[in-house]
Amino acid sequence: MSARHFLTLLDLHRDDLLSIVRRAIELKRQPQQSSPLAQKTLGLIFEKSSTRTRVAFEVAMTQLGGSSFFLAPADSQLGRGETVEDSARVLSRMVDCIAIRTFEHSKLERFASYSRVPVINALSDDFHPCQLLADIQTFMEHRGAIEGKRVAWVGDGNNMCQSYINAAAVFDFELRIACPTGFEPAAEQLAKHKDRVILMQDPAEAVTNADLVVTDVWSSMGQEAEQARRQSAFANYQVNAELMQHAAADALFMHCLPAHRGEEVSAELLDHDDSVVWDEAENRMHSQKALLEFLISH
Repeated sequence: MSARHFLTLLDLHRDDLLSIVRRAIELKRQPQQSSPLAQKTLGLIFEKSSTRTRVAFEVAMTQLGGSSFFLAPADSQLGRGETVEDSARVLSRMVDCIAIRTFEHSKLERFASYSRVPVINALSDDFHPCQLLADIQTFMEHRGAIEGKRVAWVGDGNNMCQSYINAAAVFDFELRIACPTGFEPAAEQLAKHKDRVILMQDPAEAVTNADLVVTDVWSSMGQEAEQARRQSAFANYQVNAELMQHAAADALFMHCLPAHRGEEVSAELLDHDDSVVWDEAENRMHSQKALLEFLISH
């Protein structure tokens, strides 16, 4: 049987994804005492820097009774002297699961197509599905099912935004995306999910009556040279208390972190007493435990 990969949310059935999220909530409430992944090994191959993703995966494997190892760009031959395909052939004979954090999504797809074991997208330029598992878990913990709700994305049409587009289709909610001209998500993503997604430029319009408001940094890794241009383009896209007044009275705010306080989000909103951003960050570990358990044990 071929390995089941998790490169985007669309790789798994809706029922499986909901099962993973519910399992994450269960693991958080009642940490497992047994070791379902004893003697199992996770390989972490990261070409981009990371805090939450790396720590969440390493702690998750430890708590599940397994182990992990980390390869930075200087430690790996991935895409350098050795082809991606050959790296996949070799590493997947030695480990039980591989999580890759890289730039080109196509590199992930090539690796997965030659891997004997599950491959997880730990972030690519196009998608960040692991973060969405944590976000959905956080919403369910605080507000129940997200099905039928209204979600507003404010900011860059980046990998997080595109994962929210996939999530809207999988978890059946309405997604309103507010971004300036020239920073929209991929046209093919919008066209594919046009029944779930509405694109606009006015943040206040997007946030109106939203049950969840989400944003991300204006300049992601690899876009540092565009910082000044992006700050100018996104100047009116900060999520703050004033903007949140347009949302539903019990609306949640989320951010995948790290946050640039005073840019895409106000410090006041991030540090508010009822902020769920810190739950969201912690839930990366719980949701990734459930994901690893699902992929390796099935």
